[in-house]
Amino acid sequence: MRRVSTECPTGVDSVNPVTNSDTNPTTSLAAKAAEKAERESADSPSTPPVFTAAVESMHAAQLRPELTLGTIRPPQRLAPFSHAVGIEVGGAQPDDIVLPDSEGDAFGRLILLHDPAAEEAWEGEMRLVAYIQADMDDVVAADPLLPEVAWQWLTEGLGHADAGYTNLGGTVTATASVRFGDLSGPPRAHQLEMRASWTAETPDLTAHVEAFGQVLANVAGLPPAGVTSLKG
Repeated sequence: MRRVSTECPTGVDSVNPVTNSDTNPTTSLAAKAAEKAERESADSPSTPPVFTAAVESMHAAQLRPELTLGTIRPPQRLAPFSHAVGIEVGGAQPDDIVLPDSEGDAFGRLILLHDPAAEEAWEGEMRLVAYIQADMDDVVAADPLLPEVAWQWLTEGLGHADAGYTNLGGTVTATASVRFGDLSGPPRAHQLEMRASWTAETPDLTAHVEAFGQVLANVAGLPPAGVTSLKG
């Protein structure tokens, strides 16, 4: 909360009497801290309109009905301006907040970083950082090309959505966990993690979020959009 100091009236010719605050070291330090906080607040940059527009475009994305999008807390100090969204597969109601430490079978986080000073390093002002984690069944996890296929889902998804980007890079990790002893859950579990980042060519990020959502749907094993699974 911004603290506004109260200034003494001007135009007083007489010498002000000594008060307790002048002789109390704790009060003096608190006053100096308040003045410093006020100066730092005044020096902090205001939110650029281009960043505000980019955030609004992220929430304008049209996702599959199985996916739920919500705002999450972005990491701090990575860029002067940041925003993050989380996407879950099922289990949430529209407009719910998707927690960054979701325990769902498949979830993703997409973080927007905006730094006008990083244009040369990023080749742009808008950097997107993506993370996906999903449980996999034994059959899919047994495919040795699973990391390559998952990365292809990302590159093709961005391309099909016409989401212009540069400087794309990342990793895909497939892991297997085996439970021993008195632990609940399946004896063997497989998981896939994707970490990627890229620079958006324009502040309109709607297509980027929609492409990211489709990658999450693919990783989670959802059927193609418009196809309903039939159970006998």
